[in-house]
Amino acid sequence: MKGTSSPRWVRIFTYLGVTLLILSGLVVIGVSVLQERYEGSVVTADLFGDSDDFAPLTAATAKPEYGHTRTLASESVDIDGPLDLLLVGIDPRPNEPARPPLADAIMVLHIEDSHKRAYLFSLPRDLIVDIPAFAKAGFNGSTEKLNAAMSHGSRVPDTGGIDNAQGFQLLARTVVERTGIPRFEAGAIINFTGFEAVVDELGGVDMYVDERTLSIHRAPNGTLRPGYGPQKAYEVGEQHMNGWEALDFVRQRKSLARGDYARQRHQKQFLKAVLTQATDSGLVTDPLRLDRVLRAAGESLTFAGRGHGLTDYLLALRNLRPDDLTTIQLPGASVGQGVTYRGEQLLPAADDFFAAVAEDRIAAYLAVHPELVS
Repeated sequence: MKGTSSPRWVRIFTYLGVTLLILSGLVVIGVSVLQERYEGSVVTADLFGDSDDFAPLTAATAKPEYGHTRTLASESVDIDGPLDLLLVGIDPRPNEPARPPLADAIMVLHIEDSHKRAYLFSLPRDLIVDIPAFAKAGFNGSTEKLNAAMSHGSRVPDTGGIDNAQGFQLLARTVVERTGIPRFEAGAIINFTGFEAVVDELGGVDMYVDERTLSIHRAPNGTLRPGYGPQKAYEVGEQHMNGWEALDFVRQRKSLARGDYARQRHQKQFLKAVLTQATDSGLVTDPLRLDRVLRAAGESLTFAGRGHGLTDYLLALRNLRPDDLTTIQLPGASVGQGVTYRGEQLLPAADDFFAAVAEDRIAAYLAVHPELVS
């Protein structure tokens, strides 16, 4: 297969697709060949409020102490310069359509100016932050957990409805103000509902479970738990997981020693597992199965590229390889314990790391702080 160009492109697009969609385990493969068929299945929306006065921060208005030196990518030119993508996973409940979404997973993908190296890090969903006022949703601002920002921002006062894209706008502004990252060039909302079918189409995934994990959602046979009774257990060691098992596993945090930090670790491990399965399972040689995987992925993704489509980003980042991705674990600690628990806080080293992201000098920073590499 080395002699053909197809596998190389598949690996490139698989890598970027999995990175974009890791929050729900979805994978986009072979977009270079099938872009016309599948780009239309991806929902696009204004995730940053570019169409109104809720505009994203720019280098001129972002926190000055970070001393931004980079040029922001333009909407009207080719995709160039360092890029930051905000990736948010939600877990909607079909039986509660009026329930505002909570951001179950929040990740930032930073691509260096050369587009040859990428870094992926998670922000704790329970991170205590200042959520700014958002008049569009009738929200006056508050200090609380980060995942609430999307919930507050999603409310549509005039109709009483829920708008996930509007909620993403407030979450993005909150992340920008907390991290000092001047701007997100693209963003995605990933819906967990398409997760199981995609993983099953891949034939499941193989993962090494590094910590015994008990499910609060599922019984041992996979049925939903009512909140009590036997729990599905993921034992330490090599495990083959089907769709519902993989989704359930990466959602767990309450039975883990480090809670959400451990869940973030499992999500990153899962990225590698899905990537391996997608490239090694022969999916690209099975057009019917590939078609089903791509359609399920597209239907579960809402994307905003600020003037560029998802395929544009895949092409711009075509030189990335799986080994070019570094995953980061931000240092943090709990605020309170037990009944006094309020949420999570980041340690000072995290703010130094954010400054390195804003200035596109992560490689140099990690050379001095290798302990952040997970």
